[in-house]
Amino acid sequence: MNQLAQKNKTIGYVLVILGASFWGIGGTVAQRLFQDENIEVGWLVSSRLLVAGILLIAIYKITHRKDSIFAIWRTKKNAFRQLLFSLVGMLAVQYTYMASISLGNSAVATMLQYLSPLFIMAYYALTRHSKLTKHDGIAVTLTLIGTFLLLTNGSISTFSVPTMAIIWGILSGLSAAFYTLYAVPLLQQFHSLLVVGWAMLIGGCIMSIFHQPWQINASSWTFETTGYFIFIVIFGTMLAFWFYIESLQYLSPKETSLLGSLEPLAAVVTSVLWLHIDFEFFQFIGTLLILCMIIYLTTFQKKT
Repeated sequence: MNQLAQKNKTIGYVLVILGASFWGIGGTVAQRLFQDENIEVGWLVSSRLLVAGILLIAIYKITHRKDSIFAIWRTKKNAFRQLLFSLVGMLAVQYTYMASISLGNSAVATMLQYLSPLFIMAYYALTRHSKLTKHDGIAVTLTLIGTFLLLTNGSISTFSVPTMAIIWGILSGLSAAFYTLYAVPLLQQFHSLLVVGWAMLIGGCIMSIFHQPWQINASSWTFETTGYFIFIVIFGTMLAFWFYIESLQYLSPKETSLLGSLEPLAAVVTSVLWLHIDFEFFQFIGTLLILCMIIYLTTFQKKT
């Protein structure tokens, strides 16, 4: 691998690691809001998507003053692709994940969402984009076992949830795979700020039909509550999704989806340090396996 290619890989690794970490930490902060402020899940999803989408598009306009923010809508093909990415990608990832949590629990929902690397590799195999290698198999195995142990501490009883929770969780994994794969052609033509910004804005508008952002009594909000909400919008949504999608400019969808497993790791670590939740033995083993996957993936890529 030449020096430029290695530099691009490194940029991709940094972006997806930051994006996944922000996503996971944002989830922990959101949990604090749900517990302490009784904020409704649907309201938070619609609000954060709307605000983050507007901010991303505004940043694009500020940094690309000569370019139109509506360029992506000028052809029917691109407009359709962006709309599909917004609904079946961005919004579906949000909704299916939350639905799985509401019917089951966050551990099962997160575990099933991280089946997405399997779905991506299956897509590549079926469409003959690339062959599955033993390195893919090792990376996926480390990811799945590590995520399972991290989220459940090895307890099978955690998976005793209603069938619909499992169905929504699998749909969440499929949505995450679609989100990762379908963004690539758009990113080849348009800036990631624009692609992600419009996806969030459209997803937020659709969610607002059912959960209006203006239907909130913020009079009881403390300075701390406001700070949590701002963190979720800026880091847990805007930067998390933008960095994740931007990493696809430098990494393959397979690599990005595998490294995305840092999201549950970041969520668990911040829960332990901040919310003082116990960290058990098998969770420690799961953490080591995910870290081994990251080291294995990055080391193997450097040698190829």
